[in-house]
Amino acid sequence: MRWELDWIENRARLTPDREAIIDAEQERHWSFFEVNRRSIAAASWLKRQGIKEGDRVALLSPNHICYFDVLFACGKIGAIFVPINWRLAPREIEYILRDCTPKAIGFHSTFSERLMELNIGQPICFQVDQEVYLQENLTLSKDEPEGKEFDPLAIIYTGGTTGKPKGVVLSHQSIIYNGLNTILSWNITKDERTLTYMPLFHTGGLNALSIPILMMGGTVVIANDFNPDDAIDYLNKYQCTIVLLVPTMYHLITKSAKFKEETFPTVRTFLSGGAPCPLEIYQEFRRRGMKFKEGYGLTEAGPNNFFIEPSKVNEKLGSVGKPMLFNSVKIVKEDGADAAQDEVGELLIKGKHSFIGYWNNPRATNETVQEGWLYTGDLARRDQDGYFYIVGRKKDMIITGGENVYPIEVEHWIASLPQVNEVAVVGLPHPKWGEVVTAFIVLKKDERLSFAELKTYCSKKLGGYKIPKEMIILDDLPKTHVGKIDKKKLKDFGIKNG
Repeated sequence: MRWELDWIENRARLTPDREAIIDAEQERHWSFFEVNRRSIAAASWLKRQGIKEGDRVALLSPNHICYFDVLFACGKIGAIFVPINWRLAPREIEYILRDCTPKAIGFHSTFSERLMELNIGQPICFQVDQEVYLQENLTLSKDEPEGKEFDPLAIIYTGGTTGKPKGVVLSHQSIIYNGLNTILSWNITKDERTLTYMPLFHTGGLNALSIPILMMGGTVVIANDFNPDDAIDYLNKYQCTIVLLVPTMYHLITKSAKFKEETFPTVRTFLSGGAPCPLEIYQEFRRRGMKFKEGYGLTEAGPNNFFIEPSKVNEKLGSVGKPMLFNSVKIVKEDGADAAQDEVGELLIKGKHSFIGYWNNPRATNETVQEGWLYTGDLARRDQDGYFYIVGRKKDMIITGGENVYPIEVEHWIASLPQVNEVAVVGLPHPKWGEVVTAFIVLKKDERLSFAELKTYCSKKLGGYKIPKEMIILDDLPKTHVGKIDKKKLKDFGIKNG
């Protein structure tokens, strides 16, 4: 592997003794020297099993150091790392494995029975928590493939909430430039320590902070089974400086009694991603005098794309900031023309951090990437100062009676009702209006809310066509594997029960 691509080797040479990875629950610590040595052993073991350049190596595991063992090992020998979302149904996992046809599958003992149930042929299977690839003192030969920046390093599958999951192919360049972009634009230093609860099979867990911080020589603390009190304890115990969580996790943290007692002396930034963040969460952190901000990304684009100074958050509430150092961003209307200031359109992204295509799916690639621009499917606007705001998913936009309704605006307002714990707004089919605005609401314990009260409250701020025409009270909102509200399931539920 070309030396400039094998950055973990170089980082281990520069700072061998610095702490690289900590397992929060097991209280195990690994230095950069140890992390690199593990990946060399894993690469040697994989080669001995016949894994060669271009072969896929899948991994089915909870958050565990094996993610870094296998990823870096694949990078050293030119293989392609495929982390698998273990929260999917067996049939969905089978689909992904048949699509990427791995020659080897690493699995954690937690999922040994599930793996045996899958009909996936006869790939080489190895148990990662037994660390079989570390049991021999192997070294890597010097005859490794030279490797190029555009060679695939990882395939991360999308959630598949709108169809079959698609394998997003990230090259060495994609991952390295996302890291460089993040380090330089976000002012990441060698002293950063992050807590990674986000699943490492997801780009948010692997690439948003973990890889950039390791590149810079900082420390990644991995944890599983999110619990707000544990998360608060780990942030303090391991002196974390920055953390990325999804809004659902922050919602639980702000409701914890511990949150009201802790000051988080080392955390300089709480970062939210994965879905638009309710304004009430911003307000909770602002009341505590803590720096909280929102990011934006997608698997196909790094995932990091914007930066906002925490000092600007209150002035630009809800903004994800400005484009980072090494990417280009624009907003276009339906006719392809550039959107004007404060005009809503689709967000397009271009940069070396972008993916190189969907695995085995050239049609979807050609639909998503046109003239070098990645069409994100997200709607956004840009204000007079150049700050960007994500309005919502293009597919989630509601068209009712010919008027466009952006659910996030309605959700933010409903969420400010004191009785409301969670809310999601979708459009349900209607014979006259095309779609009707429908609010799915989870109430706080022992609270009540009538439809008339909801409409009266909404009329104080929202135009008539934006006010929900239906309200459905639920005990919980369905979530995807990374904690996003699953609006497809809500829409299906609303249609079925309408």
